[in-house]
Amino acid sequence: MPILRQDITTRSWTIIATERAKRPHDFVKDQKEVLELPEYDPQCPFCPGNEHIAPPEVFSITGSDGRWKIRVVPNKFPALVKSQRSGERLRWRNGPYIEMPGEGIHEVVIECPQHSRTIATMDLAQVETVVTTYRERFLTIDSSATNQMIIIFRNQGEGAGTSLLHPHSQIVATPIVPVDVRRRLEEAQRYYDDNGTCVYCDIIRYEMSTKERLVESNHGFVVICPFASTVPFEMWILPIRHEASFGQLSDAEIPLLAHSLRSSLTRLHKLLGNPDYNYVVRSAPHYTAMEPHFHWHIQILPRLTKTAGFEIGSGMAINVTLPEEAASSLREVKVE
Repeated sequence: MPILRQDITTRSWTIIATERAKRPHDFVKDQKEVLELPEYDPQCPFCPGNEHIAPPEVFSITGSDGRWKIRVVPNKFPALVKSQRSGERLRWRNGPYIEMPGEGIHEVVIECPQHSRTIATMDLAQVETVVTTYRERFLTIDSSATNQMIIIFRNQGEGAGTSLLHPHSQIVATPIVPVDVRRRLEEAQRYYDDNGTCVYCDIIRYEMSTKERLVESNHGFVVICPFASTVPFEMWILPIRHEASFGQLSDAEIPLLAHSLRSSLTRLHKLLGNPDYNYVVRSAPHYTAMEPHFHWHIQILPRLTKTAGFEIGSGMAINVTLPEEAASSLREVKVE
C-alpha cells in the first residue's frame, strides 16, 4: 500500500508510492550522458584569466600564492537589482494589484578556479572556503534591514536549472518575505506554542535516537533523509545547536558544516552517478533571526523525477523511494 506522510515542519503531505519503488541503480545516468569537463574553459566567464568578462567582484579570498580561491560577483542578469536610492520601500496600487520596485541583491559565488569541479569533488579545504564565503556574504547583506530574506542556493546540472557549468552558487536578497517562508515560520511557531520546543530540535533528537533515516552526523551537524521526503534521496543538513539564522554559524562550526555538505553530496555523486540537484539554505528572515522556534538547515533535492499534473494540481509530492531505504543506501557509500 502507498503511504501518506506529513512533514511536521510545514504540515504538507507526501505520497510515498511504495508500489512504484525504485532502487538507487534505477536513477543512475547513462555513462554516455556524463559530461567530462576540462579544468579550464577559455570561453567561461568564471575561469581564471577571464575575470574581465564577469562583473567586478564584491568579495574574494586569495591563497598564499596571490591567486583567488573564491570570488563573489554581481549576477550579470539579476532577478533583483541593488537600489540606487535611500528611504522607505515603495509600493503602489495597480487596480486591485500591488507592485513594488524589483530591488534587492543577486550575487554569484564562483566556488573555485577549476572549471570541472563540484562540491562533491573539491577538497575539504575549498569547501570550507565556500561555507566561509556564504557566512560572510550573509552577514554583510543581512546588516541592512531592507534585505528581509536571504536565500543561498546551488543549482547543479541542466535538470536543476544551471546555465553555466563552472562550479558556482547564488545569493539572492529580497525586500519581502515570500509566502512559502512565512508558512514555514508560522508552522514552526505553532509547534513551539503547542509543545514548548523547536520542531527541528525534536526531529534531530528523534532521528539520532532511531537512526532509521540518519545518513551521518558529527559534533556539529546531522544529515537525515526527512520522514516525508518530497523527492528520492532528499537530505537535510541541520546544526545540532539551535540556531535560527545561518548568520549564527560559528567559526568552529564552519569545518564541520563543510564536511557534512561535501560528504552528503559525495554520497549522492557516487551512489547516483553525479545527479542533478538543487540545495538551498533555509534561514530565518532578518526580523526573526533570534527566534527560538525556527532552525536553519540546508535542504538537498536531487532532480531524479519529474513534477507532473497531479503534483501541480494538488500541491502534494509523490516520492517513489522510501526515505529509510534512501538513508540506508547513502550510509553505505564510502566517503573519504
